[in-house]
Amino acid sequence: MRSSILLLLPLLAACATAPAGHGSAPQPAVRTAPPPQEVRTAPSSGAFRAPRIMKLPGLEGVIGKNETALANMFGAPRLTVKEGDARKLQFVGQACVLDIYLYPLEPRGEPGATYVDARRASDGLDVDRAACVAALKR
Repeated sequence: MRSSILLLLPLLAACATAPAGHGSAPQPAVRTAPPPQEVRTAPSSGAFRAPRIMKLPGLEGVIGKNETALANMFGAPRLTVKEGDARKLQFVGQACVLDIYLYPLEPRGEPGATYVDARRASDGLDVDRAACVAALKR
């Protein structure tokens, strides 16, 4: 029993705080500032920023279309995400997943498709956008 207590003494001593040295002032804790974060500000309510419009062959029938026209073309979207005046619609088929991004094309206008992204449904690898559009059309 005494030998186990003797073995624990060095461990307990290591946990104790050492007294401050003679004549030395206590050191203040060092605080580091958090890393700067990027702050994005929304444009003022009166400012309109026109979106870039994707121009790739085979997407002419999709780009510029509104949410209703796209639903008529592909069926009901599996996912609809609304963020401010922008939208993301996701359509899914056996061959691929199609994400269509809609932004207003003019101030206070109805969002229209400006960008299309496509990937394989099985593993998420990028696929040809126009081929995915053709595969998902009704």
